[in-house]
Amino acid sequence: MLRIHFTAEDLGRVRVLSQPDPMWETVLSIFRLQDRGLPFVFHEWRRAVAPACSRDDLAILRALVPGGYFPDFLTPSEGQLGLDAGIEALLSTPRSRFRAELDILASRHRLPSWTRRLADGDRETVQRLADAIRGHFRSAVEPYWQQARAHIDADRARRARAILDGGTEGLLSSYLPMMRWSSPVLSVDVRHDQDVYLDGRGLLLVPSFISMSTPDFLHDHTLPQVLVYPVEHTRPVSAAASTPRRSLAALIGDTRTAVLEGIGEGSSTTELARRIGVSAASISQHTAVLRSAGLIRTGRVGKAVLHTLTPLGEALLRPGLATTA
Repeated sequence: MLRIHFTAEDLGRVRVLSQPDPMWETVLSIFRLQDRGLPFVFHEWRRAVAPACSRDDLAILRALVPGGYFPDFLTPSEGQLGLDAGIEALLSTPRSRFRAELDILASRHRLPSWTRRLADGDRETVQRLADAIRGHFRSAVEPYWQQARAHIDADRARRARAILDGGTEGLLSSYLPMMRWSSPVLSVDVRHDQDVYLDGRGLLLVPSFISMSTPDFLHDHTLPQVLVYPVEHTRPVSAAASTPRRSLAALIGDTRTAVLEGIGEGSSTTELARRIGVSAASISQHTAVLRSAGLIRTGRVGKAVLHTLTPLGEALLRPGLATTA
């Protein structure tokens, strides 16, 4: 059991990341490829990704992500700003940190000889690791990036409603059953028993598209604290799901199709405008048409206007699934 202890100051510093973290998604994809109990929703993803990945990249990353513990230097906080920022932070990792974290990994798994050069901060070896991360991201994560963003936007909309209803404590309570909030402690089921005291640093909650297990966290409790958690999947992950639905777009238009896809479990007008890249006024016009056609519902949550799909809207997006009234 992981127990995260909050102060009143920490509660005021809880945030939810607005987009996938590419460094975390890349590392978690290594776990998914090796997962013997892989959930069904990821079967098609693995069948497509496994032959597309570079064997050399996988050999490097699997050595560092064998299961269980993996070094924190693979998921620097700068990854929140994008892949390039995350890789630049990796390339700037101090040699002492490489050595300390690889020593922990070596105490649990047998490592290949090249990791000794990484522990020494050898620039060529560090660059090869960075290239492997970038290459694997392009093969296993990037083709599903828009799909990932849509899922995470939907999750954030759900968390926003929890904040409006119950503040930060309402947000933390919304993560049942994967986490349990009992003020001032957030409890997470993990293999080892440990306590983390935030001491005023706050907590960044990082929604993950590829994670399907318990939340993940940094081993080094002195680093800025993050908790990476899986978002809900309503259908199998596939590259086909990431491409526009041509038949639906032909029926209602590209922008209205994008609005339907962007709504997820619920989105505001402002969120949809940002996500699709059009003005809020344009979104209002499109949602009015979709609402009159019975494809969406619109209501107010606090000051925000929230749009959700009707069963008919769900059926248009997912024609292979049965719907109930």
